[in-house]
Amino acid sequence: MLQRTFTLYRNSFGGLSRDIWLLAFVTFINRSGTMVVPFLTVYLTFQLHFTLPQAGWAMACFGIGSILGNLIGGKLTDKIGYYQVQFWSLILSGILFISLLNAHTFPQVCVAVFVLAVVADAFRPANHASIAIYSKVENRTRSYSLVRLAINLGFAIGPAAGGLLVATRGYDLMFWVDGLTCLAAAVLFRVFLKYKKEEKGIEATTEIVIPTGNGLPYKDRKFLLFMVLTTISALVFMQFFSTLPVFYKREFAMSEGQIGTLLALNGLLIALVEMPIIYTLEGKTFRKLTTIGGGVLLFGASFLMLELAHFWQGILVISVVVITFGEIFMMPFSNVFALERSTPATRGQYMALYSSSWSVAHTFAPMLGLLIANAWGFRTLWYVLAGLCVIAFLGYKLLERQPAIVPIQPHQELLEEEWLVEEVVTIDDIR
Repeated sequence: MLQRTFTLYRNSFGGLSRDIWLLAFVTFINRSGTMVVPFLTVYLTFQLHFTLPQAGWAMACFGIGSILGNLIGGKLTDKIGYYQVQFWSLILSGILFISLLNAHTFPQVCVAVFVLAVVADAFRPANHASIAIYSKVENRTRSYSLVRLAINLGFAIGPAAGGLLVATRGYDLMFWVDGLTCLAAAVLFRVFLKYKKEEKGIEATTEIVIPTGNGLPYKDRKFLLFMVLTTISALVFMQFFSTLPVFYKREFAMSEGQIGTLLALNGLLIALVEMPIIYTLEGKTFRKLTTIGGGVLLFGASFLMLELAHFWQGILVISVVVITFGEIFMMPFSNVFALERSTPATRGQYMALYSSSWSVAHTFAPMLGLLIANAWGFRTLWYVLAGLCVIAFLGYKLLERQPAIVPIQPHQELLEEEWLVEEVVTIDDIR
């Protein structure tokens, strides 16, 4: 049994490129300092004494900045390249995280978090594009999962360490550590990773498509519908970072250290099980959009079960486990679905639009969660979130039945009618 488990883990990490491992390492260094954002709503409400609606609006400013940052980052990725965008985003983010300590009033905080989000989230589409460039086509989903593993392993460290820092040294040191890890990641990125030129051409995908249009994601109807569903899903998932810490604090009087430990469990579980799960799915036939929708249903289930937490607090841990498995089934395949709709010339814009769906969630999730909780209580919020998950799941099922139509570049030859098929995905089809 132990030998089989060891073999599964070894195989799940095998065959990935050296550059992907280096990118994952740099990402881990950056994310191991992730402390400010998970505790921002707690910091605003308990340290700066903002009201819940004020904290929600401040986080909305972060979300608006995130949307703008993703769109700018996508455009810059297609114009000046993924490499420079990532490097300068890390450098400037480090400086801005430290500078955030000087914002104390509501207007100051709103402006500061907006600027920070614009700069920090310009990194996302460039990072997605670099994974596509540094990875091999046959194991791209696992390459995404490896970088996600690094993100979540870092996230298992960051919030827990941040909670301990707050408990022992106050909030100031947390901002410094977050900023310095961004700067360290920028230096390591420049030293270890070399620029790799994009290879032009049409890549193999897991979905057979009929091309149309001029190659822009804004004219890819199926992709746009996918973005709407992803935004709804992200609105639910982002409550894990914006509303749940306040719920833990208010309803169970948890310390920052305890909250950080619960949040870190999410990252630790992903680091332990996501890669073997993705590897096991390789070679299996499954419907990608149904798998994504099933993950979203787990989001809803994780929030509904919080109703039982007042009877047994162990439900809080189980809830984190359930939402984590939902994340594992939803996010890697969402990333790859978005990537495979793009061409090398439009990859930055596609990934920017995909990342923007999560930025929209950054904008509205805190307002949605905190305002509903403030007006009608957390119970009502859990039912609203579960309802959104059901809507998203049904949407993914309907989208799965739609013809696979994507835009193409000018002069690309039209494909034959026989290419119009039902979307049934096998990861081995990429090979």
